[in-house]
Amino acid sequence: MTDFVLHRREILAKALADRGDALVVTGLGSSTWDLASLGDRPENFYLWGAMGNSAMIGLGLAIAQPDRRVVVVTGDGEILMGLTSFTTIGARRPSNLAICVLDNERYTETGRQPTATGLGTDLAAVAKACGFPKTATIRTEAEAAQLGDLLLRTPGPVMAVAKVVDEQLPMAVPPRDGGYLKTRFRVAMLGEKAATLP
Repeated sequence: MTDFVLHRREILAKALADRGDALVVTGLGSSTWDLASLGDRPENFYLWGAMGNSAMIGLGLAIAQPDRRVVVVTGDGEILMGLTSFTTIGARRPSNLAICVLDNERYTETGRQPTATGLGTDLAAVAKACGFPKTATIRTEAEAAQLGDLLLRTPGPVMAVAKVVDEQLPMAVPPRDGGYLKTRFRVAMLGEKAATLP
């Protein structure tokens, strides 16, 4: 049994309170509900069911938009499915990319089975070994107070793993229409002309 004290939505709300025009990509499930609970925004790109792809989509955005901060918010189960993304991100080293893993050591969406992070896998250590210049595992309120700086201002790529309480929270469901989300996000990045691009 873990003795985690951090609550995912509380620390995320504080970390992203002054996000400015940062682009935020979420993994499926809980991280999407968490971000949506803070208020839906055009700069939010929710990956409803693309498990394992959030970090690579974040990388692509960071490369394509080098003047914008890109933050990926996901869970341990989702990031474990895309673990090889760490090697590509570490090789490319985009300074504007940060990844926040809300790690409750559970596959929340499928029945709360334990993930590898509860059985010895250290995501921050893996990221560091892959070339991320800044990694952190956050367990305390004092450490969580630094999460905003890590995600929004620290040169990246950044890997911040927040060990959070395994809790059931109300779903905050954002729009589900993929075409709508894509177009809205492109317009937020590129301006109104993006709405008419193929």
